[in-house]
Amino acid sequence: MSLKETVRQKFEDSKRSGHREEKNLLSVILGDVATAEARSGKEATDADVEKLLRKMVESNAETVAQLKAHGRADDPQVAVLEREAAFLKSLLPQTLDVPAIVQALEPVKTAIVAAKNDGQATGVAMKHLKGLSLNVQGQDVSAAVKQLRATP
Repeated sequence: MSLKETVRQKFEDSKRSGHREEKNLLSVILGDVATAEARSGKEATDADVEKLLRKMVESNAETVAQLKAHGRADDPQVAVLEREAAFLKSLLPQTLDVPAIVQALEPVKTAIVAAKNDGQATGVAMKHLKGLSLNVQGQDVSAAVKQLRATP
């Protein structure tokens, strides 16, 4: 089942079960997907939907950080945004964290360390990880590469 179908199924489930907050959030996601499809003229891929979900998680995190920075940590909106972010993360495919990426990169560590700069090293890392069909996030790979290059 595609990620878009999963979102649609969760939307139907939340509608039936009366989880209004989830239903509203999923409705926004489906609307954004439909808008993206209308603009591009083609069906959204799992990568497109995943990108949209990650963007929403990031947006919620930024808003929560701003609210807390302005002394509004007890604002009820903070709890709502944190619940939304947790729910959105549950929809996303699992990716490797930085320590797991570092471990997966051990076979190419010498090539990463020998690279002229972090960009080239990240390229070596991404090629290796894609060859293993591992699901990773770019910023996590970048952090893993920096960690590997910092320790001989």
